[in-house]
Parts: sequence; C-alpha cells; structure tokens
Amino acid sequence: MKRARRAAFAAAALVAAACLAALGVWQLERRAWKHDLIAAVDARIHAVPVAAPGPALWPRITAANDAYRRVGATGRFRHDRETFVQAVTDRGAGYWVLTPFETPDFTVIVNRGFVPGDKRSPATRRPGNAAGLTKVTGLLRVSEPGGAFLRVNDPAAGRWYSRDVAAIAKARGLRRTAPYFIDADAAPNPGGYPVGGLTVVRFPDNHMIYALTWFTLCALCLFFVGRLWHMRD
Repeated sequence: MKRARRAAFAAAALVAAACLAALGVWQLERRAWKHDLIAAVDARIHAVPVAAPGPALWPRITAANDAYRRVGATGRFRHDRETFVQAVTDRGAGYWVLTPFETPDFTVIVNRGFVPGDKRSPATRRPGNAAGLTKVTGLLRVSEPGGAFLRVNDPAAGRWYSRDVAAIAKARGLRRTAPYFIDADAAPNPGGYPVGGLTVVRFPDNHMIYALTWFTLCALCLFFVGRLWHMRD
C-alpha cells in the first residue's frame, strides 16, 4: 500500500514538473518576443515621421505593427471640441488634452499634451491654442477603449479615464475619424500648455524571473520524486 501511494505521489509530482518546465519554456519564448517588440518600437520612435495613415490603411493598423510609429499630419485643430482625460504624470495629476485635428481627408484625435487642473479651461491657455493650418508630429497610439484604473468612461458627464477614440469621436460628433490617436511630440506650444512629448514607452520585462521561478519549482518536484524513489517500505 505504501509503495502504491508513493508511486501515485511520484506520478503526480512528475506531471507537475512537466507542467512547470513547460511554463518556464513559455516564459523564455515570451522574453524573446518581448525583446523583439522593444527593438521594433525603439526603431519606430527614432525613425523619420511618415504620413498619418489614412482611411485606406485603417483596417490594417495593429498595435503590434504600428504602435509608437512616428507620424505627421497637416490640418486644423477643433479646439471647441476638446476632451479632457484624467492623467497622472511626472508633472503631477491633471489632464491630457485631446483635440480633433481635421485634415483634408479625415479627422484624427491628437493628444496635445498635459495640463494641470488649473489649466483645464481653454481660457487659461488660449495663447497655446494654435489657429489656422498647422502641422502635428508625434507617435501613433492605439485606442484605449472602456476606461482605466477600474473606472469606466462616462461621456455624458464628461468624465474620461482612458483615451477611447471611438467613444470620444461619438461624444464630440466627429466623422471619418481615425481609429488611433497621435501623442504630440515635445514641440512647445505658445503659452507653454499643453505640454507634449510625455509619452511613456515602457514594457515590463520580468519573464526571466518568472522562468527561473517555474524551473526552480520543477526542480523541487523532481527532487521530491527522487526522495520517494529511494524511500524504503
């Protein structure tokens, strides 16, 4: 009976060890993928800006292939349709100022940058609201649907916690709007606000730690099997 019980425990430990080893290998594969992604994003950030993708390219835009690509567009801001999204930055708490930008072919929402709470009102930073034809350069960002920080966007109340392009376009009555937004670069705005160029590009890379954890647990399971094997009845 004891031998049968040890055999059952050993078999279970071997199965657990195989699963843990598989998890470790998977984490190593994820680490390789993450490093490739980081290298690709770094290349995009430092590349020469390309034209912001128009309607013909929208169906093919993906986070994996296009996020953080440097893009540029020429058009006019619609400052009367700004949207303020709550933000926490190195400069403190405040808001991202998202403004529709009308080009000849489509509208794209531009995150012009950060403003503190006392600069939320356009009247406090009117000199920074460029009028007329202008050019925007920045990073293409994928939409952030739903909400953030366990909070759901409430368009009716004007409370926004994420940069949900589709929801903002609907709330502001925008048409032919790109399914992405542009994080404006650090080019200073007249009057100093909004402050652009605050995009944080950071990818957590803990895969090696996770892999070592799984492999260590695997080794412990094998050690347990060895002890069972050498036990006497």
